[in-house]
Order: sequence, then C-alpha cells, then structure tokens
Amino acid sequence: MPGTRKLGRPTAHRNAMLRGMVTYLLENGQIETTLTRAKEVRSMTEKMITLGKKNTLATRRAALAYITKEDVVKKLFDQIAPEYADRNGGYTRIYKMGPRRGDCAEMAIIKLVADEKAVNEAPAAEAKKEEAADAE
Repeated sequence: MPGTRKLGRPTAHRNAMLRGMVTYLLENGQIETTLTRAKEVRSMTEKMITLGKKNTLATRRAALAYITKEDVVKKLFDQIAPEYADRNGGYTRIYKMGPRRGDCAEMAIIKLVADEKAVNEAPAAEAKKEEAADAE
C-alpha cells in the first residue's frame, strides 16, 4: 500500500526527501534510487501528473505546494501532463537494477513512460519524409 513505508527516516525528513525526488524525476525524466524509495516516488509522481491533467488554478496551487521548483510545475502543466491526457494512470515505470555494491540494497531506475503512440508514429513519419525526398 503506497504511503506507508517509513524508509528509516522521521516524518519531516521523509516528506522532504520524497518532495525532492518527485521534483527531480519530473525535471529530468528518470532517477536512480533504491527500490522501496522508487515505489514511494511513483505514487506521488502519478498524483502530481493527475493534478497536471486537470489544469485548474486549484490543482496548480496544490502542485506548487508539493513540488519544490516553480519551473518544474510549469513544465508539468505545459509539457508532461498533456502527453498523458488520454492515459489513465501508469505514467512511470520502475526497472530493477540489482544490488548496490556497498550495502546490497536493491537498486532501481524510475522513469516517466514515453507515449507509445508518439514513439510508434515517429519512425513512420521519418520513413514518409525519406520517401518524399527520394521521389524528388
């Protein structure tokens, strides 16, 4: 159940850490962290993207209250959330990497899911451009 892991930290420290990680994930598209942290970050990131899909003043203020950088909130509402307009959740994906060398903690990469339609249409569009160039 999301939101119940204590991650070995006091509440304020844990909340600050998760806010920072969610901000960094939305800013850069992927982060490398432990598996349990990635599962917590996934929950909060998906909530922020869902707020971004509504795009009202109230949801923008709610996102600003959680995300630590204003330019990341702007990116969330202008770029990230519109990509997932027709998707009902599942905005992030977690890839397991194996144990960390120092303490054998299970490591993972969490990244935002690329829109499959855009990925599939891009090669087709490039092929059409090449065919048009060859025809001339």
